[in-house]
Amino acid sequence: MTALVQLEGVAAALPQANINTDIIAPLVRGGSGAQPVGLRPAEELAQRLFGPWRYDASGRENPRFVLNRGPFRQARFLIAGPNFACGSSRETAATMLHAFGIRCVIAPSFGQIFHDNCLRNHMLPLQLPQEVVNQLISQAESGHPFHLDLRAMSLQPPQGDSIGFTLPLFRHEMLLQGLDEVAVTLARSAQIDAYQAASRAARPWEWL
Repeated sequence: MTALVQLEGVAAALPQANINTDIIAPLVRGGSGAQPVGLRPAEELAQRLFGPWRYDASGRENPRFVLNRGPFRQARFLIAGPNFACGSSRETAATMLHAFGIRCVIAPSFGQIFHDNCLRNHMLPLQLPQEVVNQLISQAESGHPFHLDLRAMSLQPPQGDSIGFTLPLFRHEMLLQGLDEVAVTLARSAQIDAYQAASRAARPWEWL
């Protein structure tokens, strides 16, 4: 996996509420057929992203859809409405966004499973208040870049002050180091050993 330390690029805005995973990660571009299984090329996953909105029934691009327009074809951020990625638990909702190049999704709220899948795929689901999201959506239309500094835990929009945020330490380490949950846990082996030694001394009957 790729660590996420800094990110710079334009932000595509999809301000609708309740965009579900069937739209984000459709079965195929037109919305029917088999869900991708096994290892799939990143190009295929990126192509399938938002298929029902990006393409018409014949597979041609919809020129009005944001990811088919100008600089937003290279979007690195996505700014969405509340309850983004609700619905089914398919992990391809995160992996398709990642394959397209989007590593940070900003919204007032997320589907919980999608939120966790983002972190496991080394993407940042950044939850901000609705009024802040509205301001960022307005700024995104200019096509000017946003900058994310994960070490400092700050987002710098094209205009105005930087926006600070917090993350649980465990998740922060996952993103910065490009590791999964198991690897981050194993890196704490000294603390685990110390806890087990103290527990054996205090409650030996638990270790029989």
